[in-house]
Amino acid sequence: MRMPNQMPSPHFEIDLLTQAVAAARHGDNIRARDIARRGLESGQGDPAGYHAFLGMISARAGEHADAAAHLAIAHRYRPEDITIACNLIAILMQEGKDSEALEIATEKLALSDPSLRIARYRGFLAQKLEAFSDAVSAYDIVLSRIPNDFECLNNIGNAKAGLGDHAGAVEALQRAVELDPRAAPTRLNLASALVALERNDEAEAALRKASDDFPKDSRPPYQLYALCKAQHKQKEALAAIETAAARDPDVAGIQLKLAIEYGVERQVAKAERAFRRAIELNPLEKDAYLGLAIQYEHTNREDDFAPLIDLARRNGLDDGALAFIEALELRRLGRFTEGLLRLEATPKDLETIRTVHIRATLLERLNRTDEAFACFSESNRLMTLTPTEPLARAEKLRGDLGAELALLTPAWRDSWRAADIDDGRDDPVFLVGFPRSGTTLLDTILMGHPDAIVMEEQPPLNIVEEELGGLKKLPALDSAAIAAARRRYFEEAEKIQPLEQGKVLIDKSPLFLYRAPLIRRLFPRARIILALRHPCDVVLSCFMSNFRLNSAMANFLRLEDAAAFYDLCFSHWAKSRSLLPLDVHTVVYEELVEDVGAVVGPLLDWLGLERNEAMLDHQKTARARGLITTASYSQVTEPIYKRASGRWERYRSHLAPVLDVLAPWATAFGYEDPRDSASG
Repeated sequence: MRMPNQMPSPHFEIDLLTQAVAAARHGDNIRARDIARRGLESGQGDPAGYHAFLGMISARAGEHADAAAHLAIAHRYRPEDITIACNLIAILMQEGKDSEALEIATEKLALSDPSLRIARYRGFLAQKLEAFSDAVSAYDIVLSRIPNDFECLNNIGNAKAGLGDHAGAVEALQRAVELDPRAAPTRLNLASALVALERNDEAEAALRKASDDFPKDSRPPYQLYALCKAQHKQKEALAAIETAAARDPDVAGIQLKLAIEYGVERQVAKAERAFRRAIELNPLEKDAYLGLAIQYEHTNREDDFAPLIDLARRNGLDDGALAFIEALELRRLGRFTEGLLRLEATPKDLETIRTVHIRATLLERLNRTDEAFACFSESNRLMTLTPTEPLARAEKLRGDLGAELALLTPAWRDSWRAADIDDGRDDPVFLVGFPRSGTTLLDTILMGHPDAIVMEEQPPLNIVEEELGGLKKLPALDSAAIAAARRRYFEEAEKIQPLEQGKVLIDKSPLFLYRAPLIRRLFPRARIILALRHPCDVVLSCFMSNFRLNSAMANFLRLEDAAAFYDLCFSHWAKSRSLLPLDVHTVVYEELVEDVGAVVGPLLDWLGLERNEAMLDHQKTARARGLITTASYSQVTEPIYKRASGRWERYRSHLAPVLDVLAPWATAFGYEDPRDSASG
């Protein structure tokens, strides 16, 4: 026992610490802790050593809070001690106290640490906490002493990207890749930095090389998919996500993206398999259920809503997503009020645009006109906000059509070079008409004829038109060029379905309305079916439809644009008919829905096809055809109805701003002037 005022032995602390360390080395942590505590309680010697040792022992025991407390005290005693600081930082990080850890890893301490451990900790913590400027400064300390530190170059590249210094990020990451090209994450980081600089070709090349170099890694092709998708390279995007899915088939998110892309490409069977696989991997993946529901709606399989709803319930899908699917089912059943009520349970951020559109269709079926129009308007407004700039693309297309109209003159027509066409192939029949004029109903009926082959909105003619260089190139075409273009058209058509000899090929695409000069130039014997419907009903129906927003369909997001587009399309058509000898047969929608047989019979005679009563069962044909690619998918599977004829009258006040544009066309087509309140 030490006497009062007795001076302590200078070896007292050293002896106790030595004993404690020896006990710890022999695995006796309990005794080691007791010895260290005894030394600390004695009040003799440097307490920092005891607290540092006790912190280490507590950390080994998994007692992180106790370890942090001891190490914090030791750090206060010895703030310049690198080992104590590193141990404290490590414990705080394990406890998730990154901000506190960063306060320990000061820049001053990092600069004084020859081991660079503090600088590395500081850089990592600052980057994690998005204090990117501090992270860059810390990594600079490391690189000033070890310029070729691969890990640090990768990290500083990411930190500079966080600061928006993407050029600096690319420079650092390129150096890192040069040092270790086998590190896949660094290659991906570099690609991301290149994308941020809009150096997309370099990014794509980097990702393709990474995908080849790491053939089992799904990340490079997945990142390539995202890049191609952002650039609207649909085929490349699909190929990339297929590769990612093949490399990692058990990731629900990848399967979901794969399903979506198959849907875009209209590969419905593959899309369904991928959606189903996503659900198997993650029974709560709500977007997979929604994707299936939407696909069933578009492929005339609405009877599959009920089994899908049962599956979702069994798997415990949240009520919001379930409500969306159930609303579709209630709409199918004609229970519109119940559908509206169920739709109220759908979260506002779940399929927002589609939910608003479904609500609009339910209100429309309930004749709640003003509410329906407001919902259709809101759905369209939301679509204008998409990053693909639909309104700008729509405006450009209208501008292009205006320029083409100016080109359509007798002098332009007379400048066409003479050409002989003798390839032994019958010219196609083209089914045209403004969207929502009954073209899908008509092509479905024609599909039921055994001697007709119907292509619905497929790309062969568009491909040829693009390769030729547009309308202005038509006059210079000679016989050889026309023969090559025809050959190209039929080659592309054959990729879609076999063209059997003796059968009539019907190429249906409504907006070939403004392709009449091209059709005449390449196919001078072509017959053209023109589908007509009241202009007000057509424009209103386009405004109400949920189209995929290519440049043409983007015109339907606003009524004034839709009316202007209608005017341009039919001006183009009318000008073409005045200049060119087109063989046209007109089918009027209102007459078609009134008496199908009376309208289709003369059409078949004109086409040279035998009359066929079975083809009039359009519902059977629609169910058999699978995917319907237009906005008419829900109607053509129903019995022919007349409720849409004259529907515009209910919306007269909403259409008032565009009636002056549409009225001349209405009267030209034999309808009454819509500006006359007694019309209809």
